[in-house]
Amino acid sequence: MTIKVGDTLPDVTVKTWKDGPADLSIGALTAGKTAVIFGLPGAFTPTCHMKHLPGFVEQADALKAKGVELIAVHAVNDPFVMNMWNKEQGSPEIHTIADWDASFAKALG
Repeated sequence: MTIKVGDTLPDVTVKTWKDGPADLSIGALTAGKTAVIFGLPGAFTPTCHMKHLPGFVEQADALKAKGVELIAVHAVNDPFVMNMWNKEQGSPEIHTIADWDASFAKALG
């Protein structure tokens, strides 16, 4: 099933980083928030590393000014990789969604 505009995001448990790998509920993460979630093929891949993530880091203030309360990046990587990638290249403004087993990607269709 592919989601459409107006659909509720599937509430899947993925991973994130909080002093180590931690479970993250997509439903809890986005509850009551205007969110931008962008997906990437993978952390540290050339285009994602040099264009995609930096573009969202650069535009974070502009997105927040338009009412976006949450900016998150989703990739089928483990939480260790996502944490190091965001630490090296990202921003505390960008939340990492480590879809280590592709459960969120599959639920999105």
